[in-house]
Amino acid sequence: MVIITAGMIGVGKTTLTDLIATHLNTQAFFEPVGENPVLPLYYADPKQYGFLLQIYFLNKRFAMIKKALSDDNNVLDRSIYEDALFTQENHREGNISDAELKVYMTLLDNMMSEIQTMQKGRPDLMVFANADFDTILYRIKKRGRDYEQFEDNDELRQYYFKMWSAYQKWYEDYDASPKMTIDLQKYDLENEASRKIVLQQIDDRLAALSE
Repeated sequence: MVIITAGMIGVGKTTLTDLIATHLNTQAFFEPVGENPVLPLYYADPKQYGFLLQIYFLNKRFAMIKKALSDDNNVLDRSIYEDALFTQENHREGNISDAELKVYMTLLDNMMSEIQTMQKGRPDLMVFANADFDTILYRIKKRGRDYEQFEDNDELRQYYFKMWSAYQKWYEDYDASPKMTIDLQKYDLENEASRKIVLQQIDDRLAALSE
């Protein structure tokens, strides 16, 4: 079984991924944010590095989803299915040109076509980690990555809000696999009781899918 998690930065998605993988005794694939040499450059100058960042992520996510679907027993922290969300927002912000967007979308379409030809052509379940915007901001601040901080950067704060809003619409439209939402505002994963409730919700959804 392949499960993918999705959600805004700061929501607790990586913690959720690790929790699910441990619970199901399977492998977790984590997005290599700390190893990304382009990400700090992008936060410093998004108009120069927007396209490069999206191609970097697309390449990584394509390799990860192919490996995950081939292994067929793992949990994937963010995936290629939400990649275009960021690219389209960068395009709206003027960080990616029309020509660059066209190149990106053509490449993404080719990658998706290849994925669909695999023996396992899609995930079994997408788990969307959600919380309100103020909670997202609190958690971004709490984890303390310098290039993510927004206190003196209203433009970055506005970008976060646009991405948070875009994610709500993205979840509504997502149809690549069965899906479910986990409320990580209501259920704080630092709390043992909350972790048990969240895992039970996921177990119940998986059981329903297997019927």
